[in-house]
Amino acid sequence: MTQGNGPKRAIVIGAGFGGIALAIRLQSAGIATTLIEGRDKPGGRAYVYEDAGFTFDAGPTVITDPSALEELFALSGRRMSDYVELLPVSPFYQLCWEDGTRFDYVNDQARLDEQIRALEPDDVAGYQRFLAYSQAVFEEGYLRLGAKPFLKVGDMLAAGPKLAQLTAWRSVYTQVSRFVKSEKLRQALSFHTLLVGGNPFATSSIYALIHALERKWGVWFAKGGTHQLVLGLLKLFSDLGGELRLNAPVERILTEGNRATGVCLADGSQIPADLVASNADVVHTYRKLLGHHTHGVVESNRLKRKRHSMSLFVIHFGLSQPPVGLEHHMVCFGQRYRGLIDELFKGPGVPDDFSLYLHSPCVTDPSLAPPGQSAHYVLAPVPHLGNADVDWSVEGPRLRDKILAYLEERYMPGLRANLVTSRIFTPADFRQELNAHVGSAFSLEPILTQSAWFRPHNRDKVIPNLYLVGAGTHPGAGVPGVVGSAKATASVILEEHG
Repeated sequence: MTQGNGPKRAIVIGAGFGGIALAIRLQSAGIATTLIEGRDKPGGRAYVYEDAGFTFDAGPTVITDPSALEELFALSGRRMSDYVELLPVSPFYQLCWEDGTRFDYVNDQARLDEQIRALEPDDVAGYQRFLAYSQAVFEEGYLRLGAKPFLKVGDMLAAGPKLAQLTAWRSVYTQVSRFVKSEKLRQALSFHTLLVGGNPFATSSIYALIHALERKWGVWFAKGGTHQLVLGLLKLFSDLGGELRLNAPVERILTEGNRATGVCLADGSQIPADLVASNADVVHTYRKLLGHHTHGVVESNRLKRKRHSMSLFVIHFGLSQPPVGLEHHMVCFGQRYRGLIDELFKGPGVPDDFSLYLHSPCVTDPSLAPPGQSAHYVLAPVPHLGNADVDWSVEGPRLRDKILAYLEERYMPGLRANLVTSRIFTPADFRQELNAHVGSAFSLEPILTQSAWFRPHNRDKVIPNLYLVGAGTHPGAGVPGVVGSAKATASVILEEHG
């Protein structure tokens, strides 16, 4: 393969959002791309389950930057609205505390001010200062740097002065606390880091940009569920001439010296390629897929020593009643915040208490359940298996029963009497089903020293035609993050190979 001629064939391993977005970008640029997925359905963490007439999204349900998705369709002169319909969600989230306080996080400043004033009058002005800060880090950290690949230390040094000016060394919670006094409002403005695997008390304050991102573009939900967005993107990929292969686990990345030459599947078949990109877990990519190569061994050992994000315990359940008294997205804070989060990121066991994210999509789209019924999932952040190596075959059913009883008591009367179906997904499942190192739900923890140039690069440093995409590379987890990683990775590929 020579510079300027361009690669003829590309392989992308893993049909998560990052892998799909990269495959679309490469195929749109005229590179024949094969997208390979080991499971029976695409989506990665955005898998889908169907059971008893209910549709359950397995993973991300909050779409916050439609423009990043629309851009994938615009590359070939198409419109996203011809492939998938996004529905607005309001409030973005309802935040709930055990004393009965409820806060509707809406994109309406007058309503926000009214609710903030009820918590702490001085925080109305403080919130405006926080919003201005959030918008500043959004401009720098998302719009300018979010899809910029950090391949050289000079890239980081160039960004350094601005990041220092924005006090990026402070944690999100510390920064929020400089602007508002109310502990409830501090929680409301800092919990977002958990949605990308970050500890609010350790994650760089750059991640305060999530608030401005939501205020700018709103919160959306794909009609029919997040998996319909996955299918819409894959329809685009197919229309462009791309090839998707399901039920095709990759056993290893083939190499000759320090070049990738294709992949070998679990059934022994080999697929040649001029370049390979992995949307698989980064530790899995190096430990398993490149375990035969010295670089793979060295890199996997290095990455295993890094700090990895917490895991999640998820219950999908269907009820024989509609979602009365619920909002689409609800964050249910428990009695503790700092203490609980400390245990979630350090262990040594699963905490006795929890904070929950409750997803009730039938509030927005009743088609996800049979008429008059409702589909839900609830997730509790829990430590990853490296910090709490518990037996989830025992702990899972116990925690499920405890959470469902809690929801019934506080938010969903009659839940267990109306329960039609339920299933759980544990840290052990993240490790088994998604090859996630230590069952981490979001790959490397997004602390400052594991972000940008310090994160695994979008192009491998030893094997120059091997690329990374997804949560484990720059810029990080979350749908906007992994779609941004695809843009960064594609820019490197197209710059280097035409």
